[in-house]
Amino acid sequence: MARAAIGFELRPTERTALAGEILGAEVRIPAGPGLQEPVAGTIVDESLSMLWVRVAGRARPVAVPKRRLAGTIALAGRELPLSGEVLRVRPEDRTKRLLAGGPRRYR
Repeated sequence: MARAAIGFELRPTERTALAGEILGAEVRIPAGPGLQEPVAGTIVDESLSMLWVRVAGRARPVAVPKRRLAGTIALAGRELPLSGEVLRVRPEDRTKRLLAGGPRRYR
Protein backbone atom coordinates (compact mmCIF):
# COMPACT_ATOMS: atom_id res chain seq x y z
CA MET A 1 0.00 0.00 0.00
CA ALA A 2 1.44 3.35 -0.98
CA ARG A 3 2.22 5.97 1.62
CA ALA A 4 -0.06 8.52 -0.08
CA ALA A 5 -2.98 6.11 0.15
CA ILE A 6 -2.48 5.82 3.89
CA GLY A 7 -2.14 9.57 4.36
CA PHE A 8 0.54 9.02 6.99
CA GLU A 9 4.05 10.47 6.86
CA LEU A 10 6.68 9.56 9.46
CA ARG A 11 9.39 12.02 10.43
CA PRO A 12 12.77 10.47 11.38
CA THR A 13 12.25 11.05 15.13
CA GLU A 14 8.78 9.47 14.99
CA ARG A 15 10.11 6.51 13.03
CA THR A 16 12.83 5.96 15.66
CA ALA A 17 10.32 6.14 18.53
CA LEU A 18 7.90 3.67 16.88
CA ALA A 19 10.77 1.28 16.05
CA GLY A 20 11.46 0.81 19.77
CA GLU A 21 9.40 -0.87 22.46
CA ILE A 22 5.75 0.21 22.54
CA LEU A 23 4.54 -2.09 25.34
CA GLY A 24 3.56 0.06 28.28
CA ALA A 25 2.81 3.10 26.11
CA GLU A 26 -0.44 5.02 26.52
CA VAL A 27 -2.72 5.04 23.46
CA ARG A 28 -5.94 6.75 22.43
CA ILE A 29 -7.87 5.20 19.56
CA PRO A 30 -11.22 6.55 18.35
CA ALA A 31 -14.05 4.24 17.34
CA GLY A 32 -13.73 3.04 13.77
CA PRO A 33 -13.54 -0.07 11.60
CA GLY A 34 -13.21 -3.11 13.81
CA LEU A 35 -13.66 -1.04 16.98
CA GLN A 36 -17.14 -0.19 18.25
CA GLU A 37 -16.14 2.32 20.93
CA PRO A 38 -13.09 4.51 21.59
CA VAL A 39 -10.22 2.93 23.52
CA ALA A 40 -7.80 4.76 25.83
CA GLY A 41 -5.31 2.81 27.91
CA THR A 42 -1.94 1.08 28.06
CA ILE A 43 -0.59 -1.40 25.48
CA VAL A 44 0.04 -4.70 27.28
CA ASP A 45 0.67 -7.07 24.35
CA GLU A 46 1.19 -7.05 20.60
CA SER A 47 1.13 -9.51 17.71
CA LEU A 48 1.36 -9.22 13.93
CA SER A 49 -2.20 -7.98 13.55
CA MET A 50 -3.44 -7.05 17.05
CA LEU A 51 -2.73 -4.77 19.98
CA TRP A 52 -4.08 -5.59 23.45
CA VAL A 53 -4.85 -2.49 25.48
CA ARG A 54 -5.55 -2.42 29.22
CA VAL A 55 -8.45 -0.03 29.81
CA ALA A 56 -9.36 1.30 33.26
CA GLY A 57 -12.52 -0.32 34.60
CA ARG A 58 -12.22 -3.52 32.56
CA ALA A 59 -10.99 -6.85 33.84
CA ARG A 60 -9.56 -8.03 30.50
CA PRO A 61 -7.49 -6.18 27.91
CA VAL A 62 -9.31 -4.96 24.80
CA ALA A 63 -8.15 -6.52 21.50
CA VAL A 64 -7.63 -3.81 18.86
CA PRO A 65 -6.93 -4.84 15.25
CA LYS A 66 -3.97 -3.00 13.69
CA ARG A 67 -5.61 -2.98 10.28
CA ARG A 68 -7.01 0.51 9.49
CA LEU A 69 -6.07 1.67 13.00
CA ALA A 70 -5.55 5.40 13.59
CA GLY A 71 -5.00 7.22 16.85
CA THR A 72 -2.23 8.60 19.07
CA ILE A 73 0.49 6.98 21.17
CA ALA A 74 2.58 8.55 23.94
CA LEU A 75 6.26 7.76 23.25
CA ALA A 76 9.47 9.63 24.00
CA GLY A 77 7.60 12.09 26.18
CA ARG A 78 5.17 13.28 23.51
CA GLU A 79 2.06 12.28 21.56
CA LEU A 80 2.77 10.71 18.18
CA PRO A 81 0.32 9.77 15.43
CA LEU A 82 -0.39 6.06 15.36
CA SER A 83 -1.10 4.14 12.18
CA GLY A 84 -1.86 0.44 12.30
CA GLU A 85 -0.52 -0.06 8.79
CA VAL A 86 2.93 1.07 9.94
CA LEU A 87 2.80 -1.27 12.94
CA ARG A 88 1.37 -4.22 11.00
CA VAL A 89 4.56 -6.26 11.15
CA ARG A 90 5.76 -8.80 13.68
CA PRO A 91 6.94 -6.92 16.77
CA GLU A 92 10.41 -8.43 16.48
CA ASP A 93 10.72 -7.19 12.86
CA ARG A 94 9.41 -3.66 13.42
CA THR A 95 12.84 -2.16 14.21
CA LYS A 96 14.55 -3.34 11.04
CA ARG A 97 11.57 -2.49 8.83
CA LEU A 98 11.11 1.03 10.17
CA LEU A 99 14.78 1.97 10.48
CA ALA A 100 16.55 -0.04 7.77
CA GLY A 101 13.76 -0.36 5.23
CA GLY A 102 12.25 -3.54 3.91
CA PRO A 103 9.07 -4.62 2.16
CA ARG A 104 6.90 -2.34 4.30
CA ARG A 105 9.13 0.67 4.75
CA TYR A 106 7.75 4.14 5.28
CA ARG A 107 10.31 6.83 4.44
